[in-house]
Amino acid sequence: MATTLKRVTIQPSEPDRLTSPLVIFEQFDLPSSNQRILGAPHQEGTTIPLALRPSTLDDAVPDLDTAIETVKSLQAQGNILTKKLALHGALLFRGLPIHNADEFSRFAHAFGYKPHEIIGIVVDRPLLAPNVAPANESPKEVLIYNHNESPQVPHAPEYIFFYGHKVAAKGGETPISSSLELFHRAQQEIPEFIDELAEKGILSRVTYKVDKQYAGGSTLKQAFGKEIQDGDDEATKRAKIEAQIARYGRGKYTTWEWTDDGVVLTHKLPAIRSQPGTGLPTLFTGLAAYYKNAQVNVAAGRNITQQLFGDGTPIPEKYLARLAEITDEIRVLHKWQRGDVLVYDNIIAQHGREPWEGEQSDRVVMASLFDGDQVPGAYISEDWAQVVQAFEG
Repeated sequence: MATTLKRVTIQPSEPDRLTSPLVIFEQFDLPSSNQRILGAPHQEGTTIPLALRPSTLDDAVPDLDTAIETVKSLQAQGNILTKKLALHGALLFRGLPIHNADEFSRFAHAFGYKPHEIIGIVVDRPLLAPNVAPANESPKEVLIYNHNESPQVPHAPEYIFFYGHKVAAKGGETPISSSLELFHRAQQEIPEFIDELAEKGILSRVTYKVDKQYAGGSTLKQAFGKEIQDGDDEATKRAKIEAQIARYGRGKYTTWEWTDDGVVLTHKLPAIRSQPGTGLPTLFTGLAAYYKNAQVNVAAGRNITQQLFGDGTPIPEKYLARLAEITDEIRVLHKWQRGDVLVYDNIIAQHGREPWEGEQSDRVVMASLFDGDQVPGAYISEDWAQVVQAFEG
């Protein structure tokens, strides 16, 4: 059964500037398992995701160049698509003529965002096209529960694009949920936890090792070693890695300790941030994911991140369990069709990955990450609660 929505179309207001037939992005309904009406604090009737498909004035099949020019035109008219993202949290584009990584890259770059550099990457993401890599290459049995991208480090992207290149017959859905709604529900249902989280923040301890720690994971060199050259001695390697860590710009709120086979970083971070423009608080976190993944992925060996309250005390399991229960209640699972493009506003929306049956190669989803013009705002005024953009380097 589909969710009935108010019809909208998104099109440039000055089509005469385009050199080919105009593409109109029309809203359409998805099954209720794939789409829902968001709760407070979202505006009444707001859906996640907003599902859009292209059509042309003469009913011709749209070509990719025209779709790209239409996106650029919409963005030039006051960032129309960016504003839709800020309202809905996620957009689905279906029916685009995208068939490979290069075409996906062209479409994603049309939005005009700055490509995001991942500092301290914890998964293996080999480059497939400009700013395009596999979304995650962990084994198909591994659950990746709802989370904001890069909640364990100080430098996170604002926008995430996913492209469904190959679709599993059963399973492999991508979850979608609102971080704004998650905060609102948690503040109502476990207010003492939200108060403590706001006051203390979190300590995020991330372990990096010379070798991969699990299938689909990264190495220390992939995380921080982009300046390391063959022939560098150990002292030089460490100095170059520490220079990359310093790019986080967190001063005393990011520390590190060298081990025999790697390094452990500890960040003091805000799990509650605010949405630019509205100031609404958002639960920017992977806490429910760490809890849920640890329960399900017992044999996967993925526990490279530990998160505590900012004073170093453990977070009671009852709060993590309730966050996961709320997330289950407010999320939908996107069933992929080949060629789908899902776009997330990472500040206010969470994603993940469901396991699938069949072969590892039966599901291929690519990702492209971008920075926005603004970082999320702070929920409180403490220095450690401020979000900063990483330094160039």
